[in-house]
Amino acid sequence: MGRVIVPGQPVHVIQRGNNRGQVFFTPKDGAYYLEWLTEAARKFGVSIHAYVLMTNHLHLLVTPATMEALGRTMLTVGTRFTRYINATQNRSGTLWEGRYRSSLITTDAYLLACMRYIELNPVRAGLAKEPGAFRWSSYKHNALMRPDAALTPHALYTALGPTDEARAAAYRDLVTTPLSASVLENIRNATNWGADMGDTVT
Repeated sequence: MGRVIVPGQPVHVIQRGNNRGQVFFTPKDGAYYLEWLTEAARKFGVSIHAYVLMTNHLHLLVTPATMEALGRTMLTVGTRFTRYINATQNRSGTLWEGRYRSSLITTDAYLLACMRYIELNPVRAGLAKEPGAFRWSSYKHNALMRPDAALTPHALYTALGPTDEARAAAYRDLVTTPLSASVLENIRNATNWGADMGDTVT
């Protein structure tokens, strides 16, 4: 299915390692990826609202400013990171499993659910007992107010409260509400198949 991009419309992005292989090996790897992602996103016009870097894949919640912005960003950071990993891990060839997958976000409710889905990924995978304990996640910024140069708050996140403290507290409360099995399935299916997520979710 062709990838649909609408300028100004948020997108949930997943990119996996080739054959589901490992892509992040050391803490330095995550730091470099985020640094290069931030540079590319600023250059091409992509706002990053949430992210998580897992061992063998990553999730992003972004808003591209133009039709080409997301593709150029992902190609730039993906190519640069592949060269880095191939050099440091003494490997060659492709690092990623083809092109990234994406789902256009067409409802407000899905955006906040997607943020929670992304930042709770390490908990679901058994890599952390709570989202704040995982190193490479936007949860520390969105819920705990730690500075993160990669992120631009989405208007729906900003609307959670009148101050940084109020927004963070409201978001922490939101994250403690479990996503239903149907919502989890809808998010996964939409991204795997490149479909829009337009139904209301909670």
